[in-house]
Amino acid sequence: MASLRIREAKEGDCADILRLVRVRAAGGKLGGQSRAALRADGFGENPFYHCLVAEILPAPGELQGKSQGIGSKIITKVAEVALDKGCSQFRLAVLDWNKRAMDLYKALGAQDLTEAEGWHSFRFEGEAMREMAGR
Repeated sequence: MASLRIREAKEGDCADILRLVRVRAAGGKLGGQSRAALRADGFGENPFYHCLVAEILPAPGELQGKSQGIGSKIITKVAEVALDKGCSQFRLAVLDWNKRAMDLYKALGAQDLTEAEGWHSFRFEGEAMREMAGR
């Protein structure tokens, strides 16, 4: 069985984090996110996000890509970190095509706010932000 280590992300992880986000975001359809923005938003004096990294070392002869419950382990760690930081909840964003992730989150007890309450997620970025702020 593979060895799994979940740790807090470091500033040096930004390139890998951005690569993974782009791969998972419908063929790279990600807004203007950059490594510099990830670094500034997550590793500055007052970070806007916290990130965990899963390091997976497959056992000799083990097939890579085989499901090993890694998603469940990561979500469990997120819950632990959130509770340790005094959070009453945490939210996840998932693209509509990622049914496997949605099924996992529901199986772990998450509530789909789009189904339950009709919430939609919106993002302001770049020019729209500057225009609103008059900059």
